[in-house]
Amino acid sequence: MDEPIRDFLRGEGRDGRGRRLAEVLAFDDARLEAVHDFIQWLFPLPDPSQAVPGSPVLGAAEAASIRADPRAREGLRAALARMARFYAATDHWLVRHDHNHRRITRIIAAARDLLGREAAAAFHAAVLARDREAGGVIDPVSLGYWERALG
Repeated sequence: MDEPIRDFLRGEGRDGRGRRLAEVLAFDDARLEAVHDFIQWLFPLPDPSQAVPGSPVLGAAEAASIRADPRAREGLRAALARMARFYAATDHWLVRHDHNHRRITRIIAAARDLLGREAAAAFHAAVLARDREAGGVIDPVSLGYWERALG
């Protein structure tokens, strides 16, 4: 069965640009900010990306396969940890509107669906804490999207 997202998260496959998971996780913070076509591979959803047409769309069977695959889940956990470090170490996204707010929504939703609510809630709590530290600057609409993504 062809499962490119699962294979990528396992560290065996390549994303649409030919990168392996380890390469993407090794991006420095500046590259994570500048590159926009990796997040859909790290945090797949069943809906097409509006930001990056042609990105992978997660089907129900592949989602079930990821949930059942310890290596794919470990890759997803590593991606979640990397993005948590990115948002902890950078401040540019702590403004009213930023493309990272959509990324955060995607991360929360994918983590909830593929790793469980606890993993998604921990990430959600971390980004909310950063917003509070910055004086609560993020638009309430984005905060609402994050809350709904958590479920």
